[in-house]
Amino acid sequence: MDDDQLNHFRVEGTKVRVVRDALEQNDVVGIVVAWDDEKMLIRRPNRKVVKVNRGYDIQLASEPRQWSHE
Repeated sequence: MDDDQLNHFRVEGTKVRVVRDALEQNDVVGIVVAWDDEKMLIRRPNRKVVKVNRGYDIQLASEPRQWSHE
């Protein structure tokens, strides 16, 4: 995911899903707050902030979850 897409999600307040592995309960769902070259901050609905690697799949939370193990 490039910086322009992340900035669009941040500005629009779009809720995203960060898919970390095959288990849905390990997903991080929230709004993109900030990022750098390696990490990004996601604000969850409970207002806590989670730092995750940018290498994970980022999907729109409004769309069905997709998992692809490579």
